Parts: sequence; structure tokens; C-alpha cells
Amino acid sequence: MDNKKPKYNLWQNSWYMLQAAWTTGNKIVIALCLVSALLFVINNLLGLFIAPQIIAAIEAGAPLAYLLRVILLFSGGLLLVQVATTYVKVNQQSAGRIDVRTKIIGRISDKAGTTSYPNTETQEMRKLLEMAQKSCSSSYSATEDMWNTFSDIIKNLLGFAIFIVLLSSFTPWVLALVLGTTVTGFFFTRYINDWGYRHRSEEARLWQSATYLNKKARDTTLAKDIRLFGMHAWLTDMLNATMSLYQNFYTRGARVYIWADVVDLALSFVRSGVAYIYLVGLLINTDLSASQFLLYFMAISGFTAWVNGILGSFAKLYRESLEINKIREFLEYPEPFQFLDGQGLTPDNSKPYTLALRGLSFRHHGAQADTLKNINLTINAGEKLAIVGLNGAGKTTLVKMLCGLYNPTQGEVLLNGQDIRRYNRQDYYKLFSVVFQEFSVLPTSVKENISQSLFDTDGEKLKAAAQKAGIAKKIEALPGGYDTPVGKAIDANGIDLSGGEMQRLMLARALYKDAPIIVLDEPTAAMDPIAESEIYNQYHELTGGRTSVYISHRLASTRFCDRIIYVENGQILEVGTHEALIKQGGRYAELYEIQSHYYNETGG
Repeated sequence: MDNKKPKYNLWQNSWYMLQAAWTTGNKIVIALCLVSALLFVINNLLGLFIAPQIIAAIEAGAPLAYLLRVILLFSGGLLLVQVATTYVKVNQQSAGRIDVRTKIIGRISDKAGTTSYPNTETQEMRKLLEMAQKSCSSSYSATEDMWNTFSDIIKNLLGFAIFIVLLSSFTPWVLALVLGTTVTGFFFTRYINDWGYRHRSEEARLWQSATYLNKKARDTTLAKDIRLFGMHAWLTDMLNATMSLYQNFYTRGARVYIWADVVDLALSFVRSGVAYIYLVGLLINTDLSASQFLLYFMAISGFTAWVNGILGSFAKLYRESLEINKIREFLEYPEPFQFLDGQGLTPDNSKPYTLALRGLSFRHHGAQADTLKNINLTINAGEKLAIVGLNGAGKTTLVKMLCGLYNPTQGEVLLNGQDIRRYNRQDYYKLFSVVFQEFSVLPTSVKENISQSLFDTDGEKLKAAAQKAGIAKKIEALPGGYDTPVGKAIDANGIDLSGGEMQRLMLARALYKDAPIIVLDEPTAAMDPIAESEIYNQYHELTGGRTSVYISHRLASTRFCDRIIYVENGQILEVGTHEALIKQGGRYAELYEIQSHYYNETGG
């Protein structure tokens, strides 16, 4: 259960949506809420007065022509109001409301795509993202349907005020009873409807699990494993179990929410019963006419409807406010890095860049121990540094610290002697051309995957990068050349690349970026020995004299680097050239001997 109090209340979230419409150029949406409400109230008032006016005319002995005029006047008014209502709803409201919702979706996407890297690894941030996206998922979600609620509140308040005037001759205690039951019902219903918010974490966890399983079941990269290992039934059972829990969650909610309906029905019965008894008493004890009786009878019915409408609209607005609250919590999730408020940086390949780690330790969020421990390292401008060690030693985490994807738990990362936390982190990222073990490939063209841009791709630079990465011939042999889509997720004519070819594509992307510092994290892990040897031989050409960091668990693959550091258990144990480390006879030499023996025995 999540007992966390909402950060913003109903009024603050309502104001947020009004500001969203105003700042996105959809001011008309606000005005149309009022226009729609006014039209609805006018329509109800015309419907309320038409029958009593006709009966009053008949009671007064009015001629048939007069009766027809009254009927035509009211009918014409109703027709005009309904036409105007339809026009406002179809031609004006929908487009503006959709635009507001899509702009908020854009804000969510921007936050998700630019938030500080550590935020992407926290469970809280992931849950908030799930809930924020769900709150914008359709026209029935809070970001769009809230405008209907605003309109409902306005029309119910207007109707309530008008009917209070109509029923002002009633004994005050009757109206006081109606208002008292309304207030009671409102707060009770509000508490009941808050159940969903109090259990949002549980709902988000179930939704996230179901979404993940459904995505994996359809993931083409897992298709072979699913079939060869017979995983389909297992995945189906897991998905069904999760969906069953999800259904049980909503069933529990429905059992709670039904009490709001029961209480509302009971209070409505009390309100209506008392009012009708009072009206019958007036009919018996006064000279109330038939037309007046009908008017008051319909007014009482309408009054209780307005009261219930206010109750229901505010309860609905409160639920929607909770959804908006989650969107705002996601958008305002704190950033550990500086972005626009940080000092600017402009990459310049002609300038020297020196990186240094001073007393650096790092522990992942929620971890029990440090991943990196008291690291002290300087990477000189133009130096080719290799980071080696066994899997899990902390090599990739160390590189992520250099790239600014994490802030150290202790110590600092320095760029030319300055702590990188002072800089605009997005500018700092521009200093690095990186190939990580895990990389992102979009189902778009080869050209766009390399250039990471839809427009202004430099054709010569693109081909040069592909050539250096050793994938130009493969691309040029494709039917669509550089315009061939990667993968078949969207286009059936897309090309599926092998693991080694994919790594070359990512290398081409890094080279196209042409940043001052190059980082290659196991860039040849999926390549065959010949292709790997080609990359080693081209390394000086690929780096072009720039500062570079090369990561590998294969100790023999880093002999071309100026300096090697050996990492184990999050610490730098040894530093030196390949020859010096072999001569030192430490852990590097020991593991090098083991790996060399393995390769010799297997013919590698």
C-alpha cells in the first residue's frame, strides 16, 4: 500500500492543466469549457420550462396559435442549442484537447530521454514513468477527459445556482438538508475514491510486470530461445498469472468503489423523498397551480441532479488530479546532474583533454557494497589507455564514471582539472564517442543509425566512418544501400545484421560523431578473430591521435595501447605497459598466461 500524500492538491493540478492549455497555444479549450457548460445549462432550462409554459397557457385559455408559437419557440431554441453544442464538441474541443494531451506526452518523452542516467535505473522513476504514460494513454485519460470534468463542474455549479433561485421560496431546512447530505456524500466519496491512489504502487508493479512479459513474448530477438527451449507455455502462464493478479486488483477496487455508489444512492433517496413530501404538502395546503406544481416537481428533480452532478464531478476531478499529480511527480523528479544551468562546453578536437579520477568510489543505488573503491587515475591528452580485467571487475562502471553517466559516491571526476559536476552534462556527453557492450539500434535506416539524425547527414563523413569501421562493403551491397532499414520490426525489407556486423555499425556511429575522446567497451566481443585483428591494426587510425579508452577482458587484445590498467574487485591493482606488467609477474601476467595457454591449446 502506498500511503504517500499527493504532492499537489486538486486546485493546484487543475491550475497546471489550465496553464498547459495556455502555454501550448490552446487557450480556446479553456473558453470552450465555459461555452459548453453554458449551452448545456440553457438546454436544460429550455427543457425545464417548456412543459409548464404550455400547461400555463392551456390553464389561461390561450388560443391554439399562441400554443404553437410557444412550442415552436422552445423547440427552435433547443434545436439551436444542440447544433451549437455539437459544433463546439466536434469542430473545436476535440482537436485542442488532443493537442494539449500530446504536448504533455512530449514533455514526458523529453524527461524520459534526457533525465540523468542514474534516474533510469531507479525503480521509483520507472514506476512514475509507467503511471505518467498511462495517464496520457487515451482520450479517456486524465490529461484529456479533465476538460469534460471542468465543463461538468461549471455547468453543475451554474445549474445549482439557478435552481437555488427557482426554489428560494422553499422552507430553508429543506435546502439545508439537501446541501448537508451533499457535503457528507462528497467527503465520503472522496475518501473511497482515494483507494486507487493509496494502491498506485501495487497497480504500477502489476502493470509493469504484465507489460514486460507481453513485450518479451513478442520480442523477435527471443524468438529462437522461445521455440527451442519451449518457453511459450511458461511465458503464457506467467502472463496469465500476472493478469489474474491485475484483475483481482481491479475487483478489489470495484468492491471498495461500490460503497460510494451505495452511500450516494441513500443520500439521494433522502434528499428526493423529503423534497417530494414537502411539494405534495404545498399542493394540498396552498393554491399551487398545475403548471407551478410541474415546474417545481421538475426543478426538484433537476436540483438533485445538479447536486449529484457537483458531487460526481468533483469526485471525478479529484481522481483525475491524482493522475496529473503522478505526471508532475515524474516531470519534476529531481536531477542529480546539472543541464542547462551548468557551465557550457563546446567539443574541439584541436584541444587537449585530460581526464582524472581522484579518490573515486561508487556504489549503485540500494547496493550493499561499493562497485569502485578509491580509484586514482589520470588519462593524459592523446593517450591510448586500456582497461582490462575479468567480467564483473568494474571496468564498464569505471568508464561510465569517465563519461559522466554517474556521479561518484566519493571523490571526483576531473576534466582538465575541473570537476565535471560544474558543467552542463549534455554538453559534457558531446566530448565522447562511445561503443558500449549494450547499444541501441532503431528500426530505421542504416544512415540514420550511424548519423543519429533525420536531417543534414554528411554523406562523405558517413561513408568514411563506415569504411573505417569495416562495414562499408556490407552496406553498399544492400538493396537500399545506406537507406536500408535495420531490423524487420517496422519494415519487412529491413536487414538483420550479425552480432559482429552490429558492433561495426556501432563503431561507425561512434566514428561519425567524431568526438575528442573515444571509448570502446568490448567493441570486438562478437567479432571473429580475423575481424578483431583488423580492428587492432586500425586502432591508431580509428583514434586519430585523440584520447581513447579501450576496455577488454582479453588481455592480449590491448598490447597496442600506451598504458594498461588491470582492474579487479573495483580497484586498480596494476598499471603499466604490456611488457612491464608481464615482467612484474602479478595478476595481469598470471591471467595472461592462463588465457595464452587456453588459446594455444584450442588453436586460437
